[in-house]
Formats: sequence, structure tokens, C-alpha cells
Amino acid sequence: MIKATVNGQSPFTIQTGKEISCNEQIVNWSAIQVPAGSYSIIMDGHSYTAQVLKIDRDAKTVTLEIAQQVYEVSLEEPIDQLLAAMGIKDALAHKVNDIKAPMPGLVLKVLVEPGQAIRKGDPVLILEAMKMENVFKSATDAVVKAIKVNPGVAVEKGEVLIVLE
Repeated sequence: MIKATVNGQSPFTIQTGKEISCNEQIVNWSAIQVPAGSYSIIMDGHSYTAQVLKIDRDAKTVTLEIAQQVYEVSLEEPIDQLLAAMGIKDALAHKVNDIKAPMPGLVLKVLVEPGQAIRKGDPVLILEAMKMENVFKSATDAVVKAIKVNPGVAVEKGEVLIVLE
């Protein structure tokens, strides 16, 4: 059973198997992907066109546009529900890791400050290694806790450059 929450409203349950049910009511539907990348859905005799705007696999959310309305759907799989029931809901969440030097190099520029909120993919530091500039980007959403290096300083492989929380 999957729990789905649409736009933060009360969750509903989806049961899959021979038949698909939503809140214990059988749903008759079919869907196909059309050439434009959207989906044509027929559900209980009504036709809909859905466009997938964004999929965030880590957060288990899908953002859809149906009939010019945007819906954010959050999904809870059985393992998520079990962990929540056991009080360890965030056990599968990604741990925020500090940013470390993957190789020896020279810090050219630090692009963030302590206390700054950063998002996945934001550039945080430029390191020169083997005569090439390498832009380090955040692997996750986080807050910069501390900066352990300064521009112009040489660093060794594995050295912590930026501490995240």
C-alpha cells in the first residue's frame, strides 16, 4: 500500500495488484505517454492530460500539471510507513556530508559563508588541481556550518574544506 499526499492535504491510500484501488475504492483507469512527453489518462470515463513537471526521487515527490493546475504528490512506500511507525522515519534520509578535497590542490575562491543556506548543485568552492579549475557543488540542500580553508591555501586529499549541517 502506498500513501499519497497531494498539495499537503490529507493522504489517501493506493493499493496495487490485479486491480488498483484508491481509499479502498476500485479505480478504472489507463494511461499512455504521448509524443509531446505528457500523458493521456482515462479514469472512470473522463479524459485528462498530465504533464510531469518535476520528479524528486530523494524526496519521493512528483509535480504534475493537469488541466492547468499544478499538483505536488508526495509518496510514502511501505518501507517509509514502517520506519515512521518504528519512530525512525529519517533512517533512509541522506546524511549531509562535509565537502572534502578529492585531490591535492590550491583553494582559489570560497563562494559561500557560514550560516548560508545552499541548495543541491550550488557552487561552493573553486579548487585548482593539476592546472585545472574545479568548481565544487553541493551534493544536497544544507546550511554551511564552517569554512575550514581560505583562498590561496594548499590542501591535501581528503582534507575537510567546508562543514555542512
